[in-house]
This record gives sequence, structure tokens and C-alpha cells, in this order.
Amino acid sequence: MILDGKCPTGPIQQSWDKHRQDLKLVNPANKRKFKVLVVGTGLAGGAAAATLGELGYNVEAFCYQDSPRRAHSIAAQGGINAAKNYPNDGDSIHRLFYDTIKGGDFRAREADVWRLAQVSNNIIDQCAAQGVPFAREYSGYLANRSFGGAQVSRTFYARGQTGQQLLLGAYSALARQINAGSVKMHTRREMIDLVVVDGVAKGITVRNLVTGEVESHWGDAVVLCTGGYVNVFYLSTNAMGCSVTAAWAAHKKGALMANPCYTQIHPTCIPQSGDHQSKLTLMSESLRNDGRIWVPKKKGDTRHPSEIPENERDYYLERKYPSYGNLAPRDIASRAAKESCDEGRGVGAGGYGVYLDYAAAIERLGESTIASRYGNLFDMYEKITAENAYKEPMRMYPAPHYSMGGLWVDYNCMSNVPGLFVLGEANFSVHGANRLGASALMQGLADGYFVIPYTIAGYLATITPGTVKDDHPEFKKAKEDAQNRTDKLLAINGKKTPTEFMRELGKVMWNNVGMARSEKSLKEALQIIPEMREEFWKNVKVVGSGNDFNQQLENAGRTADFLEFAELMTYDALHRDESCGGHFRTEHQTEDGEAKRNDEDFTYVAAWGSTGANSAPELHKEPLKFENVELAVRSYK
Repeated sequence: MILDGKCPTGPIQQSWDKHRQDLKLVNPANKRKFKVLVVGTGLAGGAAAATLGELGYNVEAFCYQDSPRRAHSIAAQGGINAAKNYPNDGDSIHRLFYDTIKGGDFRAREADVWRLAQVSNNIIDQCAAQGVPFAREYSGYLANRSFGGAQVSRTFYARGQTGQQLLLGAYSALARQINAGSVKMHTRREMIDLVVVDGVAKGITVRNLVTGEVESHWGDAVVLCTGGYVNVFYLSTNAMGCSVTAAWAAHKKGALMANPCYTQIHPTCIPQSGDHQSKLTLMSESLRNDGRIWVPKKKGDTRHPSEIPENERDYYLERKYPSYGNLAPRDIASRAAKESCDEGRGVGAGGYGVYLDYAAAIERLGESTIASRYGNLFDMYEKITAENAYKEPMRMYPAPHYSMGGLWVDYNCMSNVPGLFVLGEANFSVHGANRLGASALMQGLADGYFVIPYTIAGYLATITPGTVKDDHPEFKKAKEDAQNRTDKLLAINGKKTPTEFMRELGKVMWNNVGMARSEKSLKEALQIIPEMREEFWKNVKVVGSGNDFNQQLENAGRTADFLEFAELMTYDALHRDESCGGHFRTEHQTEDGEAKRNDEDFTYVAAWGSTGANSAPELHKEPLKFENVELAVRSYK
């Protein structure tokens, strides 16, 4: 099946403005008749719920945390992109658009990326008006710094806690609407099913994580803002509660999953210190602005970094990519770090690390300047490693971080299931095969503040509100299915915990479907994963009951979903017989080890439909057209 992204035609510079004018509107007096369910309260969900509530819709928002302000968006550190061109260094909407298309290795929709670049400037104004404490120059203007994949400074930041400050801004707007009564907040609820009536999304089923009760909620539209799925690798920079469960529930009810093999490995994370770890710690990409990355030139060199002279150090990013240096895009920087470590030149325990050195920057700028820019990151690093990064280099190693793939959506952010909208990291739309740093926060807020208010109205204007409520038989069936699954998990009484299964799955995915993939490794994973899934349903042990607070039951449900999703992700990686961005097939690389695309056969979005358990997924294609940029070899040299 060939998919239609419903992208506007005509000059791309006018595409979003023209599309907004063409969309139908909902009369202000009629908005209160519609109920919209927003699942997830990070930047995308919090912004969407606050904005839709302020517009007059009845909004019900859901999160599994005890407060919306605990969403994982709070963990983002380095910054948010926008084409303001405050430094007057040549930036523009078109340059941000081009950098994003190129950064994604020409595997994203042009129209969606142009819209993202266009509304980026509005985001900064919105957040500054909310009181987000962006860093400022001495003159009072908002400060900018550089991120990977760009030769301009367009990243706005609040030291190393940009995500936290932006989320608090969105949360304050959401809290205002909660107080006004336009948004009803449901905390400690995990979405476990999507209710579809006659092919249209009409509600959700959630589990109350405190009481264990399964609840039904109806709505005229459902907006999923539930983040990404890189915890499929078990060890990642994501919070441990991040899962694929909500998106996977929608997928099993008909929503297409697009490009699931596109995941991002972040190049600057604190290396794993042992098997005891349950997650990895991100260190902001902004650190690469002033820090220099290097490894010893000599294999097996275990000397202290201060004992290794300059002429015996390999600043490999500066050597291989002189135009971008330490600000090469994440996929390239990650592979280069792995390559150095695989050659035996890695540092730290097990040789899985590279140095991120601030000695030259401190000598040039002074320690106080570095502290003002990155102080909280240095403090965090010292608390975790007991090492002072002002005195000796940080040690970094790549780690799973972000999902570029996700549920398929059209230009309106609506999935192929009418009434189901998907925002932020949960959809696939703008990052292609590799996300540029500081663009995740931009997408979440763009979708929540400036896209969904228009596009959801275009849908709601075509339907009658409240035609299906939670007394419909499909809601009863969804609750029964959820209870049956809970009963089944509790009845197995095996010998392995959900965490043991998740750790084993993560190792298989990291080794076979991680930074480098091959036909052999992928086929091996496709043999192992079904066997693991079969063992899980025979040997998992879930203690406690389903009628109260039970984190083991939560973990079991999420693990079961990951065991199904992992197979689709691997299947997609095997199908895409090329290298592009974060999807690196070892069979397809240039002589100097860069990703080698196959534009003739794979310039499309691969969107997969569910055909039931233990059967091959169904492929749907959306061709990608490039009319405003020229397909070219992606080079940062």
C-alpha cells in the first residue's frame, strides 16, 4: 500500500501558512463539546494539553508519573534549536531546514521539516514569555551555542538543564488550565490499550498504578505523546519507566509503525561501570562545544591522560571531519568512538571510553567561564564518577538515546487510524535516520504548541462530539482483554523476573541491532527473540496481585511489549538493505567507513502494519520526494 502524507503542494515556503488557512475551524462555542485525551505530559503532551485546554476544549491528560513535571523531557540537557540568527552568523529558516534534512540523511519529509524550522522561532518567544530562564549575553540578548551537524550557533539553552526549564514552563501553562477546569489530570495511569470503534480512535484503557484498577476513558480524539522506545536496549539514557507500551497498543489496533529501525546512539554518555547498572547517564552534546575528544594513538596505552603528550593523542573527530570537528553529528561521532575503542585505543575500564578534554578551553577561557556554561554537568559527572572534570578529562562512550522512528502520521500529525494523533518522539515525522542535537525539544514544543491546535480542529470539525462513550461494547472488551493479560502474567509463576528477561533482550538488541548491524546479526536476532518471547510466557515470575500497587506487574507488561516490538524493529532493519544515519549496515559503507545510502531502492518511509502474533508484518510505503534540496552524499568533512 502506498501511503499519502497529505503534504501541501506549491512553494514550501508558504506550505504551512496555506495549509492552516485551508483547515476547517471549530466554533469557540462548540469546542467545549469535544473531549480530547492527551497521553503523556512531557514537552509535547504538556504543551498540547495546555494549549488545547486554553482554546476551550475539554481535555483529559494522563501520565504514569505522580506529577506531569516528572516526564522524561526533564532530563534533556543541552538546548533547543531555533533559526533566530541572533549571532548574525548566517542562519535562516532554510538553513535549519537543510541541516535537518541532511542530518537525517535524506530520509525525512521535506514539508514536515520546513514547518518545524518555520515555527522554531515562535517556540523561543513562547518559552521566554513563560519565564524560561534562557542563558543571556551581557547585552541581554538570548545566548546561543553550537550543536552537532551545524556550522552556526542556533541552540538556546539554560545551562545544562534546558529540558527541565522548558518542561516547567509547559507545566506552569498546564497547571493553569488544570486550575481553570479545562484540563482534568490523571496521574499514575499507564495506557495499556487504544479503543477503536469502527476503525476510529474513541478512547483508551489505562491501569491505575496505585490501585491496580483498569479504567476506561472515552474521547473524541486521542493524542499520544508517550516518547520513544530505546529502552528496548535495556541500558539507555531514558528513564526506566519509558516504554513502547502505549505506541505498541495503538499499533496492534491498526496504527502503522514507521521506520522502527531508526534509533540514535548518543556519543557523550558516562561509560557503563558494571552489570549492576539499570540505565546510563547522558552528558549533554553541548559539552562538545568547548571539549576536545581524543584517544591515545598507541593501542593499550593505560597511562594517566596527563602523562600522554599532545603528539601521542589522536583528536580523531578533528582529524577525520575538519569542517565540523568535535561537532560532527551524533551518529558519525558515535561510530567514530566505537571504532577507536574496537581498535584497542579506548580508555577506562575495559577500554570502553574516549576522553572529552577541557584543558585547552579552561586555559583559553578560564575555569569560571566553563563553570558558568556547564557547571551542573561537571557536578553531575563528579557525583557519578568521583572525578573532577576541571582537572582531568571526562570519559565518554556512546549509548542508546532517542527514537527517530515511531508511529506513522500524516502532515496533520494524525495516524492512519482516524482520531489518533501522535506528537513528539512518539511519531516518526521530522528526524529521518538521525536526529540533530537540540531538535527533540524543538519538535515536542512545535507539535504541542503550534501544530496540533490547528490540525486537530480540522479533524474535529468533521465529526459529531460524544457519539461513542465508555458504555460502548469495545470499551468493555478492552477492559476484559487487559484483565485476562494480567491474570495470565500472574498465573505463570516461573523462575525469572521481568528485569532478567529485559536485560537479556537488551544485550541481544545491542549486540545485533545496535550501532552496527549486518544481515547475519539481524537474522540471528530474529531467531533468538521469538524464543525469548516463548520462554517469557512460560517462565516469568510476577509476584503480588493485580489489585494494588505492583511494579513487577508494570515491568512484566512493558517487557512483553518490548519482546514483540524488538522483532519488528529487527525486521525493519533487515528489510532496509542500506546504511543511512543511525541505521548502519556493515555491508553498506564507503571506503572510509561512512554510511552508504541506496537512494534508488530505499527513498521511502517503511510503515509496518500488524498482522497478529507470530506472523510477518505488512509493509506500507510512503515515497519521499526531494524538491527543495538535492539528494547528495552526506559529508561533514
